[in-house]
Formats: sequence, C-alpha cells, structure tokens
Amino acid sequence: MFHPHGKHLIAGQWVAGSDHFPSSPASGESYDFSVGRVADVNAAVEAAEAAFAAYSSTSRAERAAFLHAIADEIEARADGITAIGSQETGLPEARLQGECGRTTGQLRLFAEHILQGDYLDRRHDKALPDRVPLPRPDLRMVQRPIGPVAVFGASNFPLAFSTAGGDTAAALAAGCPVVVKGHSAHPGTGEIIAEAILAAVERCKMPAGVFSLIQGGNRQVGAALVQHPLIKAVGFTGSLGGGRALFDLCAQRPEPIPFFGELGSVNPMFIFDEALNARGDDLAKGWAGSLTMGAGQFCTNPGIAVLRAGPEADRFIDTAAAALAESPAQTMLTDGIAQAYRDGQRRMAGVEGVREVLATDSQARTATPFLYTTDAQNWLSNETLSGEVFGPLGLVVTVADMDEMRAVAHSLEGQLTCTMHLDDGDSETAAPFLPILERKAGRVLANGFPTGVEVADTMVHGGPYPASTNFGATSVGTMSIRRFLRPVCYQNIPEALLPADLRDDA
Repeated sequence: MFHPHGKHLIAGQWVAGSDHFPSSPASGESYDFSVGRVADVNAAVEAAEAAFAAYSSTSRAERAAFLHAIADEIEARADGITAIGSQETGLPEARLQGECGRTTGQLRLFAEHILQGDYLDRRHDKALPDRVPLPRPDLRMVQRPIGPVAVFGASNFPLAFSTAGGDTAAALAAGCPVVVKGHSAHPGTGEIIAEAILAAVERCKMPAGVFSLIQGGNRQVGAALVQHPLIKAVGFTGSLGGGRALFDLCAQRPEPIPFFGELGSVNPMFIFDEALNARGDDLAKGWAGSLTMGAGQFCTNPGIAVLRAGPEADRFIDTAAAALAESPAQTMLTDGIAQAYRDGQRRMAGVEGVREVLATDSQARTATPFLYTTDAQNWLSNETLSGEVFGPLGLVVTVADMDEMRAVAHSLEGQLTCTMHLDDGDSETAAPFLPILERKAGRVLANGFPTGVEVADTMVHGGPYPASTNFGATSVGTMSIRRFLRPVCYQNIPEALLPADLRDDA
C-alpha cells in the first residue's frame, strides 16, 4: 500500500514545507501534505529554466524514450495509484484503472507523434542568389519549444488531466520543462505520479529540473507560478472563476504569456423531430447515462437538451426522468464540489419559468440527479439557465419551432461540444445548424454523446470562450503540442549551427 510522505518534488529532491494541510479523502486515512510556498515556486521554476537548454536540445528519440519511461513507471505503480486515487476521490477502481491507461496511452501517443516529426512543420525556401531585382536569402523554419511551462492539476481527472496528464505530456514532448501545481483534492495521487516521473528522469538521465511538483494548500502558489517571469505558458483545467483569475494575471504580466485554460461547458444537444419520433426513448435513456456518468463531473457533461415541444417531447422528458431516478447516489470529488452542485441546483430551481421534473436528495459529498424543463423564450431571456452546474443535473429546453431552436443555438456561449441527434429525414432541417454550431464549439457531434473524449490526432478539446481561453488550441490530442512551441525562421544560418531537426540530414 502506498503511503504518501507529503513533500514537494523540486528538481529531483523531495522537499518538506514548514506548514501542512490535511487531505480530505472520500474514505480511509487522511495524510498531511506540505503547503506550497512562493519560495518553492521560485526554486522549481529556476531549476526548470536551468534545465531548458539541455532538455530542449535532446533528440526526439531521446524525448520519446523519456515519455515511454514515464508510462512504464506509472504502469509499475498501477495498484498503488488506483488505491490512493480511489481513496482520495471516491472514483470507482475501474474508472481509475481506465484513466491510468489513458494517461500512459497519451504519453506513448506523444512519443510516437514526435518521432514522426510532422509537428515541427519544417519549411525551407532555398536561396535564390540570381533573383532580380533582389536575391532571396536561404530561409528555414521550424517549431521550437518555448521554455518552462506551468501545469495546474484538474480536480475531475486525477490522472489524465493532472500531474502526468495531457498538458504535461504535450509540454515534455515539445521539449519544455514542466512545473506542476498539484490539486489539493488528490495530493497523494499527485505524489505517486511524481515518483514515477522522477524514476523516469533518473532512468533516462534527464536534467533534474525537467519536472517539479508543488503541492497546494495556498492560493498564492498558483498566482506566483503564473506570474513568474521564467514561465512561458500555462495549462489549466478547472472552474471558470479560478481560470479567469489566472488568465487575467497572465495578461497583466510585464511579459504577457498564453494561458491555455479549459473552463467548462454545458454541451447542448439539439434533437430533431424525426430522430425524436423514431428513437426518443433511447435518446432519453442515453442522455441520462451520459448526464450521470462519473457523477456528472465531466467537462463534456451534456447538461442541456433542446427539442420541439409536444407529446414526443413530453415522453422524452418522462423517460429521462425515470432513467435518472434509477441512478444511484455517487460520491463527488470534493466536499466543495458537492456543495457547489447543491448551490447550482437551488439556483436552477429558483428561476422563474423553470419546472422541476425530478427532485432528489443530495447529501454531504454525494450527488443524485435533478431534471428541469423550461421553454425557449425563458431560456433566451435568462442567462442564469446557460451556466454550468457541475454534476448530474439536466435541463430540457422546449422550442415551438425550428426558428426558436436556431435562436437558442445562436444564443449559446462558447462550448466544448455541441451535439445534433438526427435521422435521414432531418438532414434538410439540420443543415443550417452546422454553420452555427461550428462557431460555438470545438467539437460537433451527430448521434452520440460527448462524454468519452477520444485521444487522437484529430481531437479538439477546446472552444470559444468561456469553454476555453484560446479557441485555436486543444488540451486533448496530439495537436495540443503546438501550445508549447513557436515558429522560428533561420536566415542564412550555417547548417552546422541549425537545430538538428532542421538540417538537411534530419
């Protein structure tokens, strides 16, 4: 059994703090963890900068081997990771085992991705010395790593979006050292993953400052990290309020830096008439399953369903309510998230024009589903209804006709996903929606549910604000590596001085 020691990992050394905070596990024993300090941030970031020259100069093969080694070390600790992760978060063992596989899979995917070299976007315009009226110099371009990167662990994915998650994997693959701000909801899980990364650092003889983990317990740590002048970009997954505050700090720096924040979404579904008539019951049950998956604690949780009012809509609502009523109470990730869910539910219930269909009894750290309905006119006139409630709460918005459905689509803020449920007979009606929805979301689905994000070259997990702070980026998939690279053009540079990836024999 893994027993955390509660220290920070800074440039290869386990460092204890003078103050401690207790973990708040869903079950089992609580442990004390060192509270992060500004001095810890400074030490970790300075070590990352010191490591940058050597690490960014490693070959793609060397970095790929390092990523594989991290995956190997995580797999070697799989039982301990599952045990401490389940104890801290209350997530089922099967979910954590699957997430562990996703974490190692991401690392290995990036290893193969950088070996292929396409991400470098190498370009070469050869010199034209005889061109008139002016000759052209030799021009070469390649993507280069930007420097030390700060990563904030996510509460809802203690593995795949945290210490060695997608942001860390992408930054390390790009050639950037990483400083992780651990999440206080699962500090022990962060610690054991940091142990795995340290073992890989030593095994691959990487610079010690290539990775550091600073535990939480102090909000000043996050602010100090994003404001440190040596940090060149930030990866964040979390709440809109917390993310926006950090984003603003990044923008206010003497040298502003990119803040790649994934901040949440209500992920609306638009259900068209033919699909509703032909398979409304199945859609309602499928929606209920997606809505309650993981206690609704997914950023792609489909919280809104939009469909035409009438008998079939009524049946959809009744079927969804029945399916949701059968969903058992689930443990939420933290006491604070559970309280926020109850607050959001009460806020929804208090909006005029909203009808309660299913009311349950969420207590303490557990969550049970709620279901509400309203009409399009009420939705359009009340911004409260479009806000995310993080948990298994659903809202059905009924429309009088397709004009109202388009109005609802146009009114949306930025989303991670938008979904259309349609049959062949709906194609003509649905066609005008795709140009609307592709401006609202990073991923548009047909006849599916957005929970379950595929880690692949084509995946976009991001979207217009407030879904994310940078609509041109993704936090899932191999394209996420571009967040931590920048293009550099080399003019008439002797080949012997060029980065290895840009030479003729690369």
